[in-house]
Amino acid sequence: MNAWQPLLDWWFGATEASAGEVAARRQGLWFGYRAEQDEEARRLFGEPCTAALAGGLQDWAEQPRGWLALILLLDQLPRMIHRGTPQAFAGDVRGRELVRQGLARGFAAELTPIQRVFIYLVLEHAEDLALQDEAVNLFAALRDQAPTSEQQLFANYLDFAERHRQVIQRFARFPHRNALLGRASTAAEQAFLEEPGSRF
Repeated sequence: MNAWQPLLDWWFGATEASAGEVAARRQGLWFGYRAEQDEEARRLFGEPCTAALAGGLQDWAEQPRGWLALILLLDQLPRMIHRGTPQAFAGDVRGRELVRQGLARGFAAELTPIQRVFIYLVLEHAEDLALQDEAVNLFAALRDQAPTSEQQLFANYLDFAERHRQVIQRFARFPHRNALLGRASTAAEQAFLEEPGSRF
């Protein structure tokens, strides 16, 4: 078994399932907060996450599925393992570099559509409008390519990408990160943060 396979199994579950089935089973892990899930991530994948954040595991990026797993260790897992600290975003720069490299090598085409979501989310997390535009375009393509039965699922991911882009268009950064990163919020950002749903 490849070193990255346990992480992919934990994150996605059964590989033969449809995108809708995978999302239904894993949505709470991916986008919900439960302390026990963060602790499980820390227990199972804390060591490889630390290695990835330190610049290690580069050999994983030589194959599409290893590339995906390494990106999870840089983008998703720190947001669980280091939730509520600046370290949650410590892998973002390297994650974006790896996404760019892998997309140029055609790796995304070797992944399932639901797996590609977690490649494109790296761009959606960026405080950069050009990358936000790219994320929206990629999520729109996923939706358009999806079978009819799964178009709503991918339309939902596109909707979130568009909402993230709107925030970057307006503020050039995500205001909900300001306090964590020691950034002072403007009056406009503070008012925005008081709106329902502003923190994703």
